Amino acid sequence: MVHDQAQRLGAVDRFFKISERGSTVWTEVRGGLVTFFTMSYIVVLNPLILGSVPDGTGQFLGGGDGRGDIEAIAAATALVAGVMSILMGVVANFPLALAAGLGLNAVVAFSVAALPGMTWADAMGIVVLEGIVILILVVTGFREAVFKAVPRELKIAISVGIGLFITFIGVYDAGFVRIPASLATPTELGLGGSLGAWPLFVFAFGVLLAAVLMVRRVRGAILIAIVASTVVAVVIEAVGKIGGRTADNPGGWSLNVPALPDSVVALPDFSLIGQFSLFGSFEKIGPIAVILLVFTLLIADFFDTMGTMVAIGGEAGLLDEKGNPPRTKQILIVDSLAAIGGGAGSVSSNTAYVESASGVGDGARTGLAAITTGVAFLLATFLAPLVQMVPHEAATPALVIVGFLMVVQVTGIDWKNLEVAIPAFLTMVLMPFAYSITVGIGAGVISYVLLKVAVGKVRKVHPLLWVAAVLFLVYFLMGPIRAAVGI
Repeated sequence: MVHDQAQRLGAVDRFFKISERGSTVWTEVRGGLVTFFTMSYIVVLNPLILGSVPDGTGQFLGGGDGRGDIEAIAAATALVAGVMSILMGVVANFPLALAAGLGLNAVVAFSVAALPGMTWADAMGIVVLEGIVILILVVTGFREAVFKAVPRELKIAISVGIGLFITFIGVYDAGFVRIPASLATPTELGLGGSLGAWPLFVFAFGVLLAAVLMVRRVRGAILIAIVASTVVAVVIEAVGKIGGRTADNPGGWSLNVPALPDSVVALPDFSLIGQFSLFGSFEKIGPIAVILLVFTLLIADFFDTMGTMVAIGGEAGLLDEKGNPPRTKQILIVDSLAAIGGGAGSVSSNTAYVESASGVGDGARTGLAAITTGVAFLLATFLAPLVQMVPHEAATPALVIVGFLMVVQVTGIDWKNLEVAIPAFLTMVLMPFAYSITVGIGAGVISYVLLKVAVGKVRKVHPLLWVAAVLFLVYFLMGPIRAAVGI
């Protein structure tokens, strides 16, 4: 039996190239679990976004009185994320997990489904169409070609910018920095400039614990910090009865209240799977409006994943000399299928998650980590009460630590070469400031092309970068364009 087990582990090692990439099976599993706990919030947050608004006919997603069917949306969110993350691990052998994209789900809920006459099925059909288009771009080689046309320095800047971006996500979601009630400044520290709340203490404890464990080179530092912070949060809530964060209780827990659940297992409801209308939107809002909406979703999907896979590949040490990860085409194909799967599952477009960097920061290097994350999501369809124990304050310290690990790549940029340094700077700072990976990449590409033209180096600009620059200009002007056509 021991011999058979060793043979199986050997086959797994060879298939995923685990030893070749300097990892172990346990490290991959642990890293996959870290990624899951860091991004599991989407199982709670996606239903709150998609279930909070009615469609253009006044109906909520999945039915419900005054809101959508939260339980069904949560189950479908976890199911699609699980299937697509496993697919990424098997097909691309890359430590990248996928789930419903934040930002994209808000666009679908507030800008697509809410259009007069549109139904949720029509809106999800638009998501499927976007996925089909982007899949065609991958299969024809266009998406990969655009990615490879981006200069190495900008790819480094993208990775660094994402590091800053996920750090901001971490401190903001935990409430460590937040919008002040007075609006005197864009953000402030904690509550009125101080850390006068127990959840903020839990966040600080998690960051410092992870940092100490990493400095002492303890394996599984990030996962240990998440688990330990959750335990501390449960104890604090049991004693202090703090409750969730609201306008009347700004010092409460974010997203989840860390209490022991009444039950661990709950049967999932998959009734939303397949509830989409592929061409219903054409009749409701017309072909021009549909094309513009598909383009809006496509640009965000197209470049977000490019930036994310560079960041993950860079952190994992998997990029080649030109800054490209292995099996780029397979990564992009699975990501395109995830967009289709998200629409077909009625949970909005699924995309690569930058939170995967937390698992990579804990040692993950192969697709086995993504498979582990996917299996955890599938289990979450049954173990939703257990997943909902973890508050933002316990999970987001991982993002801060990994943000640091990604920012150190900034030394790879030649800051004396202003033609590259300025676009790199704009890429890095606009990701967190505009809260968008796409905006950062767009600013970097447009400024890079413009500066090369300004110094008479037009021939050094790859033709596909011109195409990307034009597409980004259209994307940035999408507001007036949509207003001009009446949507």
